[in-house]
Amino acid sequence: MTDRIAIASLPRDVIGLCARLREHGRRGWIVGGCVRDRLLGREVNDWDICTDARPNELLAIFPRAIPTGIEHGTVTVVVDKRHYEVTTLRGEGAYTDGRRPDSVEFVDDLTADLARRDFTCNAIALDPSNGQVIDPFGGQGDLALGILRAVGVAIDRFSEDGLRVLRAARFVATLGLELDPETERAIAPTLDTYRKVSAERIRDEWVKAMKARAPSRAFEVMRRVGILAITCPELLEGVGMEQNAYHRWDVWRHGMEALDASQGDAVLRLAALFHDIGKPKTRGRNDKSGEYTFYEHERVGAELVEPIALRLRFSNEERARMVHLVRHHLVQYGPDWSDAAVRRWLQRVGTACLTDLFAICEADERAKGLTSEPDLGRLLGLKAHVERVVAAGAALSTRDLCLNGSDLMEALGLAPGRRVGEVLRALLDVVINDPLENDRERLLSHARRILEGAVDSP
Repeated sequence: MTDRIAIASLPRDVIGLCARLREHGRRGWIVGGCVRDRLLGREVNDWDICTDARPNELLAIFPRAIPTGIEHGTVTVVVDKRHYEVTTLRGEGAYTDGRRPDSVEFVDDLTADLARRDFTCNAIALDPSNGQVIDPFGGQGDLALGILRAVGVAIDRFSEDGLRVLRAARFVATLGLELDPETERAIAPTLDTYRKVSAERIRDEWVKAMKARAPSRAFEVMRRVGILAITCPELLEGVGMEQNAYHRWDVWRHGMEALDASQGDAVLRLAALFHDIGKPKTRGRNDKSGEYTFYEHERVGAELVEPIALRLRFSNEERARMVHLVRHHLVQYGPDWSDAAVRRWLQRVGTACLTDLFAICEADERAKGLTSEPDLGRLLGLKAHVERVVAAGAALSTRDLCLNGSDLMEALGLAPGRRVGEVLRALLDVVINDPLENDRERLLSHARRILEGAVDSP
């Protein structure tokens, strides 16, 4: 354990803010997750300061501070466009709503302030005047043992703020810790408080968990203690559900493996988590082989993900992207695919999502668990085939045609309306089958035949 941290290793702005407090007869300490991450040798993005200065004093000491949470003693000080939260030492009253204290009491004792925090590793402070580490609850020892332990009585901490049980799951993943048994046992009895947590706060914790090397550790905790049964019971239907010979794991474990194997932002990793969520509702058996089948699980999965993403308050764009990736994650490419088949596939999935889709497909393959080095040959073959087709300048949407709706209306005397779009889509189908047909005069000839009924329109 460390008694002191070199002052020179701390940000100059943070040292300066605490020095300003001392100039006015007050003390300031660096506190919370930033101290934890500094002790772990991790990158620190946000530095928080606590002080014995009262809120009205803070506004006098830092006249340009933003009173972001002045009623709870917090102001935000901006230095060179960076934001630093400075908060008065405080104790807290009851948490009637399971989210925030009904009242706060400003105190002078640093230990009393640290006692209200969630986990011992977050209840460590640092005196920037001399580098002294202040650790009244043994947070450093717990970090050294790889343990996440609640401060004080765990059931009290979780009853106060329902989000803390979800933060516990997230920290297990992002910090690579194990839950202290007593801390874990306190979660189930306090889940009624967790039910009060807003969907937005839950979403934010899920997104933060996606930054972990293995986010599955968070979801395993959520499953084990009952959090997931409240937030996303759809995922639990895959627990223990056997798959076919191409998969080593049940549907749940396969999803966890795919989540960890995925590389990308939070939305992509969530799509990897959800990619087979439709399997439990589509499982059947092949009468001849006896193997389990999951026909159209990708379509059913997309239908399930839509309300989940809506429930968790993801944006329209994030929700659409997640649903699209789940809907199209199943790609059964083979050497018999023609260029036209690849063009039709690209028309369905779109080129904008190809990088994400290939990432999901690779994670899916790696998550089967059959070999340490999965066979990615088919995926690599598809990538190469797509590159050839795209390089050839294939038309994949009506915007790529050598004419547009105005051209059709002018050349063929069509009135504006639905029929123009139908003809354009029929022409695209012609060009996808044979790119050489993407010529203005040839397309007009096809359009005349379509309008005359010689070729079926969509």
